[in-house]
Amino acid sequence: MKAKITTTSRYLPERVLSNFDLEKMVDTSDEWIRSRTGIEKRHLVGEGEATSHMCTQIANSLLKKSGKAPEEIDLILVATSTPDYLIVSTAALVQDKIGAKNAWGYDIVAACTGFLYALETGAKMVESGQYKNVIVIGADTMSSIIDYTDRNTCVIFGDGGGGVLLEPTEKNDGILDSILHTDGSGSKFLTVPGGGSLHPASKDTVDKKMHYVYQDGKIVFKFAVKNMASVSKQILDDNSLSGDDIKLFIPHQANRRIIDAAAKRCGLKEEQVFVNINRYGNTTAGTIPIALDEACELGRLENGDLLLLAAFGGGFTWGSMLIRWGN
Repeated sequence: MKAKITTTSRYLPERVLSNFDLEKMVDTSDEWIRSRTGIEKRHLVGEGEATSHMCTQIANSLLKKSGKAPEEIDLILVATSTPDYLIVSTAALVQDKIGAKNAWGYDIVAACTGFLYALETGAKMVESGQYKNVIVIGADTMSSIIDYTDRNTCVIFGDGGGGVLLEPTEKNDGILDSILHTDGSGSKFLTVPGGGSLHPASKDTVDKKMHYVYQDGKIVFKFAVKNMASVSKQILDDNSLSGDDIKLFIPHQANRRIIDAAAKRCGLKEEQVFVNINRYGNTTAGTIPIALDEACELGRLENGDLLLLAAFGGGFTWGSMLIRWGN
């Protein structure tokens, strides 16, 4: 028994923030942002819209496209670093809003690698034989934790998310293999210092802007280039595959240069790599499922195709996943 992706969906808020908009907000330029990140624009949530709203749109779309009733859903997993609340999980809010009264669920926090962590978790739940319909969503409202006076971070991130429906399969398709890593020693280089139990919200934490994303860009970039490329190559080697065997590579959309480095390490051609960072920026846990839904919509995947996923995120977290497509 394996778990396979049978349905995909995505959601991007309507509001758009372009590089030219950012030029008016901080000391930066469209040329500078494009040359260093590959980003041209990003989407931001509207007033009153939060992560659970995006996830609910994604979940409802999955139900509609799959023909499943809410009552048929067994489990909801949401990968996010920007939940609506600290106590109530985003998965619980989605469960209530879509009427999935027979489902349980929880959130997974692994930053940009969160969707892979959640997809692996959901797959193992399906493989256990106890769960047949599992919704896995990756979504983040990064605008809620970004300082738009900090040009080092505000140019990178956007809001959005995507999701999949996992179901069991006895064929030779579905999720074939995964490699996931965590290195907590890197936590200080990419984090939100305030708001947790270590530095609870106070006037002091607000004044020091501790509730915004802090990133040591150089260290994060070097670690991401090395590890996302290495883990992508490792999963190919472990399965006696080369870049020629892969139909499509969907990497985490953090930086165009990181994507290119990973693709080169795996021996992949440009047409094998899915890139949409120019249109959405880094939506953290949302980048891979957004790209996956777009790839399906564009007919980039057919039954039997091998799909390679890879991500790197704060924590540090990183990993890769190998999927034989079949829906």
